[in-house]
Amino acid sequence: MIRYGIQDYQPQWLDGRNTIAAAHARRLAGLVGLTLQHVWLVWDLDDDEWFTDAPVLLDFGAEQVEIDHQKFDDLSITWNTINPSRAIEDPYFHLAWRPDPTPELVNLPGHTLRHVELLEWIGGDRDLADGSLAVGFDLDPAWLTVFNALDENGFEHQKPGQHYLRYRIDQ
Repeated sequence: MIRYGIQDYQPQWLDGRNTIAAAHARRLAGLVGLTLQHVWLVWDLDDDEWFTDAPVLLDFGAEQVEIDHQKFDDLSITWNTINPSRAIEDPYFHLAWRPDPTPELVNLPGHTLRHVELLEWIGGDRDLADGSLAVGFDLDPAWLTVFNALDENGFEHQKPGQHYLRYRIDQ
């Protein structure tokens, strides 16, 4: 299955902090000290907006981490599988990869990654998102969190607040 016409992309859906940490903590920690080159997003060319259902690519030059959310708690982290220079061939949407296409992302390239955190949402009573995981990137003085926006990806650009349990990933 090709997700949204993105060639060679096969998401690996996981849930739960321990499961995701076991699968990806070592490699996420290995990004520390690398400089962010670009944040690639899939752009809906018809609506001229971010297509939030597709993965977010963080290009650190030597490594590219691909983050994707679906449902309430599924998170896929893949590595170096997507080539953003390749055309997206989706039969329903007119999509293309764009580097740093929003004002919030344009100043992130060039920042060095200080650390990575897995962030567990604890919104409160009867919050459907409770337990969902986000990935936070400390690019001091900037910050980027890629979170589950209830069956799609979302961004936050400030350090995580009290609605997250924070788990720093160390080497």
